[in-house]
Amino acid sequence: MPIQQSIEFARQERIGPHGVGAAALSASLERTQAALDWLRARHNGGGLALLRYPEKTDDLAAIREAASRLTAGATDIVLLGSGGSSLGGQTLAQLAGHGVPGTAAFMVPRLHFMDNLDPLSFETLLARLPLKTTRFVAVSKSGATGEILMQTIAALGAVNKAGIAPRDCFFGISEPVKAGVANRFRDLLGDVPMLDHDSAVGGRFSVLTNVGLLPAAILGLDIAAIRKGAAAALAPVLAKKPAAEVPCALGAALAMALAAGGKTIAPIMAYADRLSLFTKWYVQLWAESLGKNGKGTTPLAALGPVDQHSQLQLFIAGPRDKFFTVITTDTKGRGPRMAADLANRAGEPGFGGKTIGDFVAAQGRATAETLAKNGCPVRTLHVPKLDEAGLGELLMHFMLETIIAAQLLGIDAFDQPAVEEGKLLAKRYLETQ
Repeated sequence: MPIQQSIEFARQERIGPHGVGAAALSASLERTQAALDWLRARHNGGGLALLRYPEKTDDLAAIREAASRLTAGATDIVLLGSGGSSLGGQTLAQLAGHGVPGTAAFMVPRLHFMDNLDPLSFETLLARLPLKTTRFVAVSKSGATGEILMQTIAALGAVNKAGIAPRDCFFGISEPVKAGVANRFRDLLGDVPMLDHDSAVGGRFSVLTNVGLLPAAILGLDIAAIRKGAAAALAPVLAKKPAAEVPCALGAALAMALAAGGKTIAPIMAYADRLSLFTKWYVQLWAESLGKNGKGTTPLAALGPVDQHSQLQLFIAGPRDKFFTVITTDTKGRGPRMAADLANRAGEPGFGGKTIGDFVAAQGRATAETLAKNGCPVRTLHVPKLDEAGLGELLMHFMLETIIAAQLLGIDAFDQPAVEEGKLLAKRYLETQ
């Protein structure tokens, strides 16, 4: 069953002056037609490699083979990457329990995504890992990312000191060698087995490539189903449906219409532990793709129900500068069921016979309705089944929504000039220390 999107709580007619007016939304939707034509042209002509990944199957065997090689005899797998080279893989791995309270500690193998460069964290990890049963996966598209080179050098140094051949415990993903272009990352790894990073797909859009699918395969997820789910999100675009019937186009049109009216902060609140890393993936995708030339909106990650106790007060009673997205999953009837006698003793007889999932479903619904009743525009997305296909559809929906929003803003969704400047300065300052 496809993801269900509703924008009723974002309409001016429903929530008042802070909602989007019918005329503004209609005009924004009309502008998305050109963006949809642009996407179809690049799909048909091969000008945007990302759009072909939902139907791609010829690389899945190599990804599964790499996963099998890495998991054989492994207790721990360390994934070295940053930003898009890590967040997509983390998002998919969380579906299998990675990073989920109550689950992650019991997983075998244990996955460690070292996506932030911190000296104490990395030193502690290398000191405590059972190196003989640890595998390392290092990901750098360009081969020049300083953080990944530092981590990889440190990890190689540790295994060399332990007398372990890097070829037996390391795996890499990087762009293929190009004539006349140095790839120091490949030089560093030497004869370590490698997969090629698609040169035509940037890091933050790489979740459907081997970069995102390898961690998923390591944990036994159905990587073909992830791509099939992504195909479901792309299908309305390719079918040339009207923009109002294309969920990603409707979402982009709504976001840009509200942004033009001053709603320049975009919180996304997911009601599932297994989507907490998805919200962080979304923040990078949206921020790095759209924040250019003084344009874009500011994404915020939130997790329900916990952030009802930390951010919801501001969301409801703070400045009217936000457009909310609330994501729910099918939790009804799931989780521990409340004993009636204990519910009565707690003073909550209504809890009797209900499950934790029943309460979470009620909270997600209540949050969206409370925001709307207080005049805050809300878009809701319901994922009927949070499995590989459902998550693949959700990921592709937001990648397409981001690309369409960039087209509406007249900017390039795929570059990040401000980030590149910082990378160069950091290396220069390191050399002078």
